[in-house]
Formats: sequence, C-alpha cells, structure tokens
Amino acid sequence: MNQLAKLALEAGPLVVFFVANATTTLVTATAVFVAATVVSLVLSWLVLRKVPVMPLVGGVFVVIFGGLTVFLGDELFIKIKPTVVNLLFATLLVAGLATGRLFLKLALGTAFALSDEGWRRLTWRWVFFFVVLAALNEVVWRSFDSDTWVAFKVWGIMPLTLVFSLLQLPLINRYQTTEESV
Repeated sequence: MNQLAKLALEAGPLVVFFVANATTTLVTATAVFVAATVVSLVLSWLVLRKVPVMPLVGGVFVVIFGGLTVFLGDELFIKIKPTVVNLLFATLLVAGLATGRLFLKLALGTAFALSDEGWRRLTWRWVFFFVVLAALNEVVWRSFDSDTWVAFKVWGIMPLTLVFSLLQLPLINRYQTTEESV
C-alpha cells in the first residue's frame, strides 16, 4: 500500500470528524468519528492484513471515549481523549526506559536503525512531546469553544507532530547505524 493510502486511512477519520462537526453538534460528529475510525481500521486490516500499533491504540481510545461522549451526551470525554492518550504514551515510554525496554525501537525499529543511545534520546524527546501535546489539549479545550478545539485537534496536532518528527532527523542521522551493528 502506498504512503498516500496509509495517510488517508490514518487521517481520514479526523477529516470526517472536522467536516461533521462543521455541520452538526460535537456529539453527533463524535458518533461519525467513531464510525469512520472503525471503518478505517477494518480497511487497514483488509488491505494490509495488519493494523499499525499507533492507529490501533488511537482507534480503541476513539471508540471508548467517543462511545462515552455519544452514550452520555457529554463532550468532555472526546475532549480529554487526546490528553489521556498522550499521557499514556509518555508514561509507557518512560516505563520502558525505566525497565530497560526501548518501546519506541519496537514500534519504529523497522523504519530505521539507531544505536540504543539514539533510541533512548529519541524516546525522551517523544516523552516530552507527548506531555506538551497533552498540556496543549488541556489548554485549548478548557479555554476555547468546541469548534476551536476540533480545529486544533484536526489542523494543529497533526502539523505539530509532523514538524516535531522532522526536527528529529538530525538526531536520527547522528545515531543511525548499519543493521549489522544494532
């Protein structure tokens, strides 16, 4: 599957969420988001015969928090989902470092080969980034209206993540190794 199709499967539900939110209530848009996420995960499975870890974990949380939002009619749950997910990722990465496991290496090790020191440094950077995203989400949902929060979720978090990822390239290049020496 080409990269554009993968991007569409991962980002498609967010775009659907944004469009639905523009035409209906946040609770209804959340129901549409949950459905689009499930469809995306099923399509990933049908096409790839696997679902990448990050979209799977994110999808599970969309179903849980989105389901609570729809069932209870309370926007709070979908709004705190990014905070909970980002703090969970940060906590898991720190727990991995504390126990000598490089979870980021397990998740991304097929993308590039780094020395263990490189993986540790990259992991700490991602921990920091996940905590910052959680804090930003809290500020935005508590300080602005729902439409602004949805726009931030769709058009803020993804570009921030892309920019952050690109800023990691010097570290990746510095600690990149050949497959034999990993």
